[in-house]
Amino acid sequence: MQKYIAKRLITAIPVLFMISIGAFLMVNLTPGNPAELYVTPDATAEQIAATERALGLDQPLPIQYISWLGRALTLDFGNSFSTRYAVLPIVVSRLVPTVILMGSTLLFSYIVAIPLGIISARKQGTWIDNLLTGGSFVGVSIPNFFLGLGLIYIFAVQLGWFPTGGMIELGSSGGFFEVVHHLVLPVFVLSAFYIANMARYMRSTMIQVYGENYMRTATAKGLAEKTILSKHGLRNALIPVITVIGTDLPRLVGGAIVTEQIFQWPGLGRLTITAIQQRDYPILMAVTILSAVVVLAANLLVDIMYAVVDPRIKYN
Repeated sequence: MQKYIAKRLITAIPVLFMISIGAFLMVNLTPGNPAELYVTPDATAEQIAATERALGLDQPLPIQYISWLGRALTLDFGNSFSTRYAVLPIVVSRLVPTVILMGSTLLFSYIVAIPLGIISARKQGTWIDNLLTGGSFVGVSIPNFFLGLGLIYIFAVQLGWFPTGGMIELGSSGGFFEVVHHLVLPVFVLSAFYIANMARYMRSTMIQVYGENYMRTATAKGLAEKTILSKHGLRNALIPVITVIGTDLPRLVGGAIVTEQIFQWPGLGRLTITAIQQRDYPILMAVTILSAVVVLAANLLVDIMYAVVDPRIKYN
């Protein structure tokens, strides 16, 4: 296993290198000159050129990339164009709220979705199965922005049960329960899709597992239903579920962009939108590389979990 992990980590280096090249080209070849955003509307060509030199945009793209790569290898992603502060502390400060939001969403989604999928499979063809399946289609179909705005209007504006946005109250130090209070609506919005998606996968997987011979044999032996489910059914159904979990983690980073913007959550999603609007190339590059690292780490974690769940899987 150690050799396999080391090989995957070594393979990730050229992958990140190619991603960085593609991201750098896409960011820098977008229409518009970032220097024009940081000068007055009546600025002269000389003032714009001076701003480009200050931002490091006066050099050819290959020189700019090599300079950026050399700094990035030491975890120095340069300074933000808009604030002139170092990029890494800015991204790290926004990463913590996003991790809180992501972790809460994943935990809540799987705690709810896995039992619902099992119940739906066990009650296949009944009204319970039809109800859960129909609810899954609704959860998959409804857009995040529509659901978020609807919940804000009902539960924040009309009923006043939850805040309209933010992570803590203005002027507050932000205690645990205060953060949880602000988490409820964005977590519910993000979880709607993932609960529906995971419940459907769990249902189809458990239906297949319940049809296997070893499940019928365990039932014929008179084993308790809980024992059959935990020792035989659920363990064998986890392989495809783990695959879905591995794809959910990086997708959630992208999905949080819309939700964080709606709820004014101070995470990477809002930071990305702001960086795009301000053409803040260093911030965009740092977020892109971070997202790529999350995807690669999630894929590696999935492979490791395969071996943990199923001892028959060996990595030589």
